[in-house]
Formats: sequence, C-alpha cells, structure tokens
Amino acid sequence: MFAAENGLKGDPRLQAISRAIRVVPDFPKPGIMFQDITTLLLDHKAFKDTVDIFVDRYRDMDVSVVAGVEARGFMFGPAIALAIGAKFVPLRKPRKLPGEVIAESYVLEYGTDCLEMHVGAVEPGERAIVIDDLVATGGTLSAAIKLLERVGAEVVECACVIGLPEVKDCCRIKGKPLYILVEPRLSDECC
Repeated sequence: MFAAENGLKGDPRLQAISRAIRVVPDFPKPGIMFQDITTLLLDHKAFKDTVDIFVDRYRDMDVSVVAGVEARGFMFGPAIALAIGAKFVPLRKPRKLPGEVIAESYVLEYGTDCLEMHVGAVEPGERAIVIDDLVATGGTLSAAIKLLERVGAEVVECACVIGLPEVKDCCRIKGKPLYILVEPRLSDECC
C-alpha cells in the first residue's frame, strides 16, 4: 500500500521525497529510468522526512528487528532501527559476511541471486520489518521474508521508499503487508 493511500494523502513530505530522487534515463541500460536515491540522501530534510515517516509507522508495532536489504536498505534501516529501539540486521549479497551464515536464493529477470544473514542475528519469535529502497517484482523482498522466517522471526511488514507501478495493486508480498512511500517519476521534471 502506498503511504498516500494510508493516511498521508496530500502530505507535502511525500512530494518532497519524490522530488529529491533523481531520475537517470537509460541507466544501467537503455529503457530503464533509474531512480537514484543518492540525491535523496543529499537533501537533509527529505532524507529525515523519509526516515520519520517509517519511524512513525513502526514505532508502536513492537518491532525488534529492522532487516535492511543490501545495499540501499542499509541507508535507511539503521536510522529507523535506532529511532524505534530495534536492532539492525544487514541482509547481504553472498560472501560479504564473515562467520556462519544462512542463505536464501531467489530468481531475477536475468539469473539468480542470494541474500545471506549471520546465524544468530535474529532469534525465534522476534518481530521484524524488511526495508529496501525500491520494489519492482518483489523477488528480493520475498527472499528476505523467507530468510527471516526460516530462523523463526515474525515478519510484520516490508517497507520501500519507491514502488514501481507494477506493484501498485499489490498490497502483500508472500502474505506480508507492503508499505511504499512514493511512485517512481518518469523524468527529472518536477512531479
């Protein structure tokens, strides 16, 4: 569900967040309108508003784990975790974490990939949210949910800054609610 459809309709913060995301045409290949969140990170107010909206949503949900998907989930996850009194757990690409890991593979348009998490980072019964910058097909978020559920966590919700139009009618991923702040812009023109 998009934030504007869940109590934030007309909230100027959402428009500011959308405007702060740079659109890069034909990157990384022709036909792709890349949503570059690095410019959002450069805009202190829009970045703070992004974190604040997520914090307001999750503050009273008894969440003890914020799991961030590599790499852009690492930019939002730690700030959200600190603000709600939860721990941050990085979900990394293969061979990036030292020590024993648990892994979950998933299918992409162009092949397969994998997420890994340290064994013992999440305990059975802990309540978790998964954070990433963008959801397109939901494959990465589905893998994150499976990974957390395999160790006994209860995934409360998945949260993304940007949701592609293809997920507009999708309110759930693997049965878990999906919360999205903004839709992608198609150009760098003001929204």
